[in-house]
Amino acid sequence: MTAHHHISALSKTGRALLLGTVFGVSLASAAAAVEITVWSGYPEMVPFYEHVAEGMKADHPDLTVRVEAIALREHEKRIALGLTSGEAAEVIELAKSTATRYLENELFDKAPDNIAAFVSDPANFGEFFRDSASYGGAVYGVPLFRGQSALYYNTKMFEAAGLTEPPKTMADFTTYAEKLTQRDGNGNPTVSGWSMRLSGGGAGIAEKFWINMFQYGESLVEQSADGKWRSSFANDAGLAALKQYIENVHGLKTVTVEMPADAEAFEREQTAMFIRESWVIGDIAAKAPGLQYATSTLPTGSIVAPVTLWVTGEGAEAEAAWAFAEAANTPDNLLWMLDNVGWLPNRLGLDYSGILANKPAFGAFVNYPESYKFFSLPNIGPVEEILTRTADRLTQAFGNPSLAGNDAGIMDVLVAMQDEINGLLDREGLLAAE
Repeated sequence: MTAHHHISALSKTGRALLLGTVFGVSLASAAAAVEITVWSGYPEMVPFYEHVAEGMKADHPDLTVRVEAIALREHEKRIALGLTSGEAAEVIELAKSTATRYLENELFDKAPDNIAAFVSDPANFGEFFRDSASYGGAVYGVPLFRGQSALYYNTKMFEAAGLTEPPKTMADFTTYAEKLTQRDGNGNPTVSGWSMRLSGGGAGIAEKFWINMFQYGESLVEQSADGKWRSSFANDAGLAALKQYIENVHGLKTVTVEMPADAEAFEREQTAMFIRESWVIGDIAAKAPGLQYATSTLPTGSIVAPVTLWVTGEGAEAEAAWAFAEAANTPDNLLWMLDNVGWLPNRLGLDYSGILANKPAFGAFVNYPESYKFFSLPNIGPVEEILTRTADRLTQAFGNPSLAGNDAGIMDVLVAMQDEINGLLDREGLLAAE
């Protein structure tokens, strides 16, 4: 599969950002002013949607667009309540893995013919993204952006540690983490060598573990030939992935559960390297413009989390919603999104050269070897429950020092995780035969 890229929020605040942008809409069927609302789970996307709205003024003078963006998990709860009660926004930004349950229940509108033709055109989107916006063979949404991971590393810290290039293998990650960790007089880490996702939002913990395990050639769940799914990672590859976490936390102590983590820690130079999506580039530019850093592809490949714009409603509001979704996908707007927000567009044929010249950190996200592999979260109803429950077990393991040097204990954790996932799949009638 060849795919270009993400998900994760630049801002973790749960405070809603409500921005109203009034601009013109001369929709053919609009006899009067029309108002639509856009729901987003990424507060950093508000300026982009505002930019799209501003660009539509000349052709659409009678449309009011409200953008309501809140933190992703709250956004997902809002969608569940809004769609089932009939009080949802007209444009909803959501990953296909979460949208599937609503598509199954016919809560999103099927795309009109002109939108379906735009999305189905292979010159606009690759098969992966066409599929991500479709259900039952029909187009239901407009692909917009993706989450895709890469390594961020502090070049100043690398130089101080005598490291001249990014890690190439997962074994290198641990070796580098040892060299990069800064410690106090008692040997306790004060700057982590490698910030691993050890706490925080449940689904994210499991997702980041999956990314690391993917580098060893294993996945949390895999689809069989009959279209069903099974978890089978309680093996040497799974052991190597979880053991690496335990070793760094409890053995080598290159990182602790309590230490500052993720983008904020990286921007404050409290960690030397971490794996994250492209939005971090924009975050660094805004919050730590003097930071000396670079990016690199991962050893094997990356997650790709496609985000799509879906539409609800009818009549003039639905027509305006589709017009907005299509306007968001013009090349100029998509390049603006990458340059100003940092999320990677899903559309093909974009010229990134100007942006890469000024922001070379995007290179790891758009330029990668032909052998690079991608995976995505499965588009199945229980995916969020699978991730959340797996994260709970992982969190307990990360905090358990008795697992250090205890391969049998680590394997027990993996077996329990695997069995629980297969139990959830079985409950939903999705479990593949062995």
